[in-house]
Amino acid sequence: MEKLELIIAGEIALSKEPGKALKKWREIFGISQIELSKALGISPSTISDYEGGRRQSPGIGVVKRFVETILKIDAERGGQVTKQLLKEIEPRKSIFDVREFADSVDGTKFTELIEAKCIANKNKLKEIKIFGYTIIDSIKVIVDVPVNEYIAMYGKTPQRALIFLKVETGRSPMIAVKVGRFSTEMRPAIVVLHGVEKVDPVAIKIAENEKIPLLTTNMPVEKIREVLKKFEVS
Repeated sequence: MEKLELIIAGEIALSKEPGKALKKWREIFGISQIELSKALGISPSTISDYEGGRRQSPGIGVVKRFVETILKIDAERGGQVTKQLLKEIEPRKSIFDVREFADSVDGTKFTELIEAKCIANKNKLKEIKIFGYTIIDSIKVIVDVPVNEYIAMYGKTPQRALIFLKVETGRSPMIAVKVGRFSTEMRPAIVVLHGVEKVDPVAIKIAENEKIPLLTTNMPVEKIREVLKKFEVS
């Protein structure tokens, strides 16, 4: 646990915009400003001012209390987020290229950035905030990766986009997402099928049932990395 506390506190303390980093971690743990303010014994407006950069950057004492509090709140809820963050499964770099964002990016903006088309659950894009993305070799993940290791796709949080490469119809990636949910209790915020010409109706049906926006894009992978790089943790 101490290592996790140091990682979170270190990212906040070293961030060029610590208020945004505070907000990012609060949202990753699914804690409202009101809930956090009650736990810390301060007003919601104080938290809002920190997150919005309207108050002087928090000192190490404030950061320490913040980290301890969000972990405590998560523990009281069952500790699911903490357990996910503490997983020591190393992502298979040749299969899972996991990238984390310094701040959230909303689903609509993400879709526009990668020049994607939404073919399922478009109405949900405006509600979604993602904190990273993972580029996945579709063939290798189906053939080489045990189901119990699917959690490696999610990095620090499932609030991310999974971008599947080498896709023919999209059926296999969506089945992998569905099967992975039963083994990891995780589901991505967005699924992107790269280079697919015609999406299998089964893939669309799974996306609709799982309530996951399903996107398609033909943007070259290196360009996707390039346009999203500015949002990544430096």
